[in-house]
Amino acid sequence: MILNYFKIAWRNLMKHKVFSLINIIGLTIGLSASFVIGLLIYYDTTFDDFHKDGDRIYRVVSNFSSPEGKFYNSGMTLALEDAIKENSNFETLSGFYIERPSKVENRVIGSEFKWPDFVIFTDAHYFDIFKYKFLAGGNADALESPNKVILTKKRARDYFPNTSPTDIIGKTLVYNDSLHITVSGIVENLEGRTDFIFEEFISSPTLLQTRLREQFLEKNWNNTNSNSQLYVKVSEQADLAAIQSRFDVLASEHQDEESKKYGEEQQFSLQPLHDIHFNENYGIYDWSKGQASKSLLTNLALVALFLLLLGCINFINLNTAQASQRAKEIGIRKTLGSSRKQLIGQFMGETFLLVMVSALLSLLLSKFLLNIFSDFVPFGLSLELFKSPYVIGGIIILLLVITFLSGFYPALILSKFNTVSVLKNHLGTGGKKLKLRKFLTVFQFTIAQVFIIATLLVGKQINYLLSKDMGFKTDAIVSVYSPRGESELSKKELFAEKIGALPEIKSVSLGGRPPASTSTNSTNVSYTNGKTEMKSELQFIFGDTNYSELFELDIIAGRTIRNNTIKELVINETCLKNLGFTSPDEAIGKIVQLDGDAVPVVGVMADFHQRSLSSEIKPMALTGDWYRPEWSQFQAIHMAFQNESSKELKGILTKIEDTYKSVYTEVDDYRVEFLDETIEKFYNREQKISKLLNWATGLSILISCLGLLGLVIYTTNRRVKEIGVRKVLGASLLQINTLLCKEFLILVAIAFIIASPIAYYGINNWLQDFANKTSISFWVFLASGSAMIFFALIVISVKTLQAANANPVNSLRSE
Repeated sequence: MILNYFKIAWRNLMKHKVFSLINIIGLTIGLSASFVIGLLIYYDTTFDDFHKDGDRIYRVVSNFSSPEGKFYNSGMTLALEDAIKENSNFETLSGFYIERPSKVENRVIGSEFKWPDFVIFTDAHYFDIFKYKFLAGGNADALESPNKVILTKKRARDYFPNTSPTDIIGKTLVYNDSLHITVSGIVENLEGRTDFIFEEFISSPTLLQTRLREQFLEKNWNNTNSNSQLYVKVSEQADLAAIQSRFDVLASEHQDEESKKYGEEQQFSLQPLHDIHFNENYGIYDWSKGQASKSLLTNLALVALFLLLLGCINFINLNTAQASQRAKEIGIRKTLGSSRKQLIGQFMGETFLLVMVSALLSLLLSKFLLNIFSDFVPFGLSLELFKSPYVIGGIIILLLVITFLSGFYPALILSKFNTVSVLKNHLGTGGKKLKLRKFLTVFQFTIAQVFIIATLLVGKQINYLLSKDMGFKTDAIVSVYSPRGESELSKKELFAEKIGALPEIKSVSLGGRPPASTSTNSTNVSYTNGKTEMKSELQFIFGDTNYSELFELDIIAGRTIRNNTIKELVINETCLKNLGFTSPDEAIGKIVQLDGDAVPVVGVMADFHQRSLSSEIKPMALTGDWYRPEWSQFQAIHMAFQNESSKELKGILTKIEDTYKSVYTEVDDYRVEFLDETIEKFYNREQKISKLLNWATGLSILISCLGLLGLVIYTTNRRVKEIGVRKVLGASLLQINTLLCKEFLILVAIAFIIASPIAYYGINNWLQDFANKTSISFWVFLASGSAMIFFALIVISVKTLQAANANPVNSLRSE
């Protein structure tokens, strides 16, 4: 019987090819998006879910609050570990310090590795919390004594090619020319999806032989560094509230008087292991992979849900509209003894067959969609995940749910037909079904309208952000960074001199980061006007005497710095206000306190945006290179081109790189950044949202218009004789087309009325995250409504004009 159901189902699908195709396209689009987005969600939500007792593993993080706002740091003070070590709520504690060596050598084979990634200094307790499989070594004192290192299998293969793990134990690596460290263990790389990407584990006591010695001996409570990390594994009966209470007491006990005076507070808290992959406040360890975003995954899931709903609505609309065409089949089946349950089974079988065809097409389209969603696809995700039992199970459940949502109501309606009425051809007009179809059509176009309005407004905001004046020169400026760890200022100055001699270069400046960057160097500054002491956070930009001229910073009072090493400040307007000055001229010559030093203010520059325009302007100061000869803040050579045209850009960049290599002959660490590209990266997330909305809008319009086309085809087929009579009685083509279009256009207009406030509310909330935002213009809604009506009119007219042009003789021949 089941086989017979599927045979009849296949015949019915072939009999109504157009409607079947419309349903298949709608469901395929929805299922394809669901499969790919489902993979994205599964991939990101299963990070670090394989650790034993992962629900008891936490990272200790630091939160700061001050009158300027809240700040977050994934690190902690080195003093905290000793203070909580004896707490019974903790089963295991392990701190580690992230420190990237400049060079690692295997002198036996003569190999050298510059700036290896993912190196930490830690203790043996790290391997008690995170379970690695040891391939060799790994006894109890593997990291207890200084000058020991444990390598992952991957890193060991790099340092000791063609050598077995057992033979590597006891061999020596030389770090930074002076640290001779013995390999005491080899571990397998973690196989699951993880944010713990460390490859080298050096024993913590070795830190006392590095530049960090004083920091680790002092363990200052007021020193918080993101490189200093602490993980804890709490006991099974741990009282998390008691742990937080103890953290609060420690933070209060060790708060210094200056912090209390200015209303600054620090808090330690526990961050669950599963939160690390998503929490942007604290970040992950490999920034090159990008931080996962729960809000972005939620938006993707909503897109998939809406597209699936649109496909299901098409199915319900078209199947209920076709009910009268299958009435005689239902009546005959009931006469021959079919029960209502059997009829429902028959129609659900047709739905399941159509869903399966759509699912197979969706699987084939998934690879294509992965390319479309490439901006959202994290590194490491592939179609191999379809082999996961959880993914397979999720797909099966999804197909069953879609089959039920799409097919149950039409099956229920079709199986309710009265046998006698059907065979006498006395079917009602189906007022309730007609109202449902209208409601579902309005729902479809409401979703499409919301997507159109959101797409236009998000695009308008992004265009506003990218075109708004940042307050300094951003075009045709390139920054070339000196090699990491380069301490010789003379080479930087030589490179700057050679670059300045190139005819294509307009001006050159030696400095730190450009005015807008992702890097932050900040401290606190205070000023006493005789009675009141004013305090402000202060971010630095470092540059030579040409810096302000090259970037066209607007000096509104005073002057720029006089030379590169004298302690002077050129503050911005925000800092000016925070320190209580009423005018730029008033601040010139005043002395402010900065890290215990008295520093004069020699200039005031106009505010400019240091970050994305979604954030407010921070107090900032331009200064020189104070810390010579210990170290230099000047790590980049900034240059402005004579000609801003992109035609000669390739040739200029080649000359710059050749000049770099002529100065730094022994290194291969050429790094170049375009300032306009850096600024564009500030809006990476907004551009992803825009791309997502573009696709969602296009697909929702396509599905909605296909559904509308199906309803128009059905309606015009039912009214073909009415059209013929009207033509015979003298109705024009325009009158007939208007008559047929009017009903559907009214539904589209209703959808626009409903969608407008929904879209306004959503976009208005989204715009609140931006300190600088565009206006929500009336023309956007007008353009959206006009576009949707235009699309609908084209779809409707395709069939209505064909019906109106038909010869009335053919439609009236049987009368």
